This record gives sequence, structure tokens and C-alpha cells, in this order.
Amino acid sequence: MCALRPASRSARGGRGRSPARIPGPLLVLLGCLPGLAAVAALGLCAGDVEHAARPAPSARAADARAAAHRAARPPIVPRAAWLDDLARHAQPPPRYDDKVVAVFVHHTDSPNGYDCADAPRIIRYLYAGQTGARNWDDIGYNFLVDRCGTIYEGRAGGVDRPVTGAHTQGFNHRTAGIAALGTFTSGVPVPQAMVDAIAALTAWKLGLSGVDPRAHVRLTSSNSHSRYAAGVTAVFPALAGHRDGYMTTCPGAALTARLPEIRRTAARLQGRTGARPLTGTP
Repeated sequence: MCALRPASRSARGGRGRSPARIPGPLLVLLGCLPGLAAVAALGLCAGDVEHAARPAPSARAADARAAAHRAARPPIVPRAAWLDDLARHAQPPPRYDDKVVAVFVHHTDSPNGYDCADAPRIIRYLYAGQTGARNWDDIGYNFLVDRCGTIYEGRAGGVDRPVTGAHTQGFNHRTAGIAALGTFTSGVPVPQAMVDAIAALTAWKLGLSGVDPRAHVRLTSSNSHSRYAAGVTAVFPALAGHRDGYMTTCPGAALTARLPEIRRTAARLQGRTGARPLTGTP
């Protein structure tokens, strides 16, 4: 029988460090080695175990790059500002994806001449329509923006989390939906405050996943009623219009024409000054 020898302090990593775990069978084999050879082998094995537990350099570099382009979170008005006890109904827990890699922009196809103080009432009306006539479990959009540039929390689940919405049929996973309150068909002015708010929200939301708003990403359709059959992987701008994924004119020609500007502004808010990146999904 081979007797196991206790490892020295140096082999266990020294004062102030937790000893690396060595598998039992390996300890038995090491016990068969004479004196110093066992200590040396144990030190090598401990080093290998410790190194294996560390993130790969490429992963650390990717995390550092993502953190470098995280934009500031803009002010977001919570659901409580527009959803009162009379309108609220019971709903299942929120669903989540692993991250958000793209944003779809919508318009709500509602009147434009509202007072911004009435935005909560308008959002409550949209909620009632989607959860009533359409029988959805919650409002479909993750965020809504009024013409004064105020951003409202839409779908429940946490604004900083990758909540699965119900805004772009076939492409609700790994995306966020931002709805502009109003109708922005051809020739209709899009308020600059609204454009700037959408850019700030996009910069922050995509920055959480390290996505450049000027990039293109790959998304897989989950529903054949979209522009792509279920299971088909398509390439979209990281900031896309609703009509890119579904047969619709939403978000309207006027707002669609502002999307390039929104992408550039969002990228600048992320601190990006380089060339537009190649297609890819984080």
C-alpha cells in the first residue's frame, strides 16, 4: 500500500489563499511518489486546476470591451405612473431571454396632438386594448416614448433585464421594443426630443450587451407569420424598424427615415468613434 504524504504549505498555495481542490484518485497516485516529487507534482496539479477556473483571456477582453461602451441609463418613468389599480389585471410572471442584442422601433398609430401630460393616459389606453381585445398578458412594448422625450417603462419585468416582449411577431426573443407615441407616416415631423430619447434608450439597452447600434445582428424567427418562416435566421440592423421583421409600414416612413440618425447618436453615446462594425451577434 502507498501512504499519502501531507502537502507542504508552499504546495497548498501559501498563506491567505484557499487550497486548490485535487481529485481524490489523483491524490492516491501522488501518494505513491517519493517525498519531493510528490510535493512538486501536487504543486503543478494545483496550478493547473487554478488556471482552469480562470476566465479565458478572450472572454475577459470581450467583457472589457463591452463595459467600455456602456452608455448612461436615461430617466425612465415606472409603470406605476400609468397603470392604476382599476386598469391592472392579474398576469403571469415575466419571461426573460439571456440578453438584448437588437431593438425594434414602432409607432403606436395614435393621434400626435396630445399634451405630454396625457401620455400616461394614452399608454393605459394602449394597455387596455392589447390586454382586452387582443387578450395579451401585458402591454407588448418594453418601452414607450412621448413627443416630449419622456421614456416610460412598458412591459413588466424590470427595465434593466432582458424581458421578452410582444412587439415584433417572430422576433420578440433577444430584442426590445420601443414605441413612439403617435403616427409618423410620410411627411409627419418627428419631434427631435423623441428622436434623442430613443437614441439614449437604445445606447443604454444595447450597451448592456456590448452591441454597437450601427451593427447588424442575426436573429432566428420563431413564427412563420413574420417576414421569415419559423427557424430561419435573418440579418437585421441592431436598431431596426418593426417593418424589417413583419409585414407592416410601422414605424411609419417619417420615423424610419430618422433611424440612421438614431443609430449614429446611440453609437456616439456609447463612446464609439470607430468604423461601423461587421455583422455579428454577441
